[in-house]
Amino acid sequence: MRQPALTTLASFKALESHAVDARHWQLRQLFAHDAQRFPSLTVDAAGLFLDYSKNRLTSTTVDLLLDLARERGVEARRDAMLSGEKINITEHRAVLHTALRLPRSKSLTVDGQDIVADVHAVLDHVKEFTDQVRSGAWLGHTGKPITDVVNVGIGGSDLGPKMAVLALRSYAHPRLKMHFVSNVDGHDMDAALALVDPETTLFIIASKTFVTAETMLNAGTARTWFLKTAKEEDLARHFVAVSTNTEAVKAFGIDPANMFPFWDWVGGRYSVWSAIGLAVALAVGYGYFSDFLAGAHAMDEHFRSAPLQQNMPVLLAMVGFWNRQFLEAGSLSIAPYHQDLNRFPAYLQQLDMESNGKRVTRDGADVDTPTCPVVWGECGTNAQHAYFQLLHQGTDVTPIDFIAALRATHDLPGHHDSLLANCFAQSEAFMTGKTADEVRADLTAQKLSADEIEALVPHKTFPGNRPSNTILMDQLTPSTLGALIALYEHKTFVQGVLWDVNSFDQWGVELGKVLAKNIHAELTGEVQPERHDSSTNGLIVMAKAAQHI
Repeated sequence: MRQPALTTLASFKALESHAVDARHWQLRQLFAHDAQRFPSLTVDAAGLFLDYSKNRLTSTTVDLLLDLARERGVEARRDAMLSGEKINITEHRAVLHTALRLPRSKSLTVDGQDIVADVHAVLDHVKEFTDQVRSGAWLGHTGKPITDVVNVGIGGSDLGPKMAVLALRSYAHPRLKMHFVSNVDGHDMDAALALVDPETTLFIIASKTFVTAETMLNAGTARTWFLKTAKEEDLARHFVAVSTNTEAVKAFGIDPANMFPFWDWVGGRYSVWSAIGLAVALAVGYGYFSDFLAGAHAMDEHFRSAPLQQNMPVLLAMVGFWNRQFLEAGSLSIAPYHQDLNRFPAYLQQLDMESNGKRVTRDGADVDTPTCPVVWGECGTNAQHAYFQLLHQGTDVTPIDFIAALRATHDLPGHHDSLLANCFAQSEAFMTGKTADEVRADLTAQKLSADEIEALVPHKTFPGNRPSNTILMDQLTPSTLGALIALYEHKTFVQGVLWDVNSFDQWGVELGKVLAKNIHAELTGEVQPERHDSSTNGLIVMAKAAQHI
């Protein structure tokens, strides 16, 4: 049934009216007038704590936002996804990344098949294989144990495993070094191959179809490099596949016994929980990988059962929607105050922007509101010395998600208190800002002249009133990392429901791939150049000329 336009809903109109006043609110005053603001605008779930009190909203705003969530059918669409309905309507697929972390004791039947049993059959295979590699029982073709693992994938087959392996560095196997190659740029593969030995290296080729252009070009390069010092029959000891294309895997030289399948109801950006997470399981061990899945499942159960007013993913989504729609925030900055989460902003870029970077609704009508903000970020405290200047005093208001662990996984003295102090101070500074009178008082105390003070005041004034969330965990563990990723997955889903877009396809990615295939053939001389625009023709001519220098 066709959904009504978002802006026609009574709950949306109520928010529009409410936002007229809210645009003039000051966070300083909101805190000053409500002693219970912090406890009333915080929630905890699955080992995470969310403080959304530093946003320009009140409890009334939250109630109105949740009215919109109900009128838009968030709960019904959530239940449809979790039960296996084919909500990815353009590809006629279910969306069941949540099934990848269901316990073995559960069951979920889709198209007559108990997919939980299928999932755990693959997980059992992952456990058996990773146990062998980590113990040293799996030997390369010259009888040496594996020391290096190179994951070859792209998009979700790279971003998820790489982010998780880096995040869980403290749990990593001391012998195994993990490497990730995704870019079709040969410098990426060249750099990785320079660090590894063909006798002790395992390559994971991660491609569902085993025809993904970038991945298979890199895989072919790795294969050629390996065969310079080994024989084709040795490939089976050094290459494994995460794929469903058995024939292509066999043709490559990989033993089908070392192929780890997954399913069409697993989208690439939601696939780290599947066999795509093989690199994660190799790095940290199957026990910790199970904890990673369990943390995500705990967030799934919270999302499934918690009332909307206490539902962390729903609240995070609705606050984000409020900032995007009514405060006109065109981007969202992710600031993890944890160095091991340094790839988390990049991971969220794909998760959010590939999911909700859409301009039409599920039935093909134009969306009548702005959709996904641009997601970007960097680790604190590095971010403070890079782009926080713009966030504090620039002309655009950019909400920020601060993410931190209360306890470190290292024992270096002094560092963690300093890190948390910076995290909390920045969120406070974005909220309070600094008034002209406060600047004058500081400068007067420094005994500057009246003229110097007035010249400096506009430069040292901070408007403040900049919204932020703070997400805390006790410590960054496999479980809390799983919960954190699942939190943002469900947030993305809820916002997709609000905008009525299909969050699970990515047709915009395909156009460039098709054109690239044609231009590649022109660059290599396989076909005569097509008629392009003058810019593209000129660039092709320059590239072909450079190849003959």
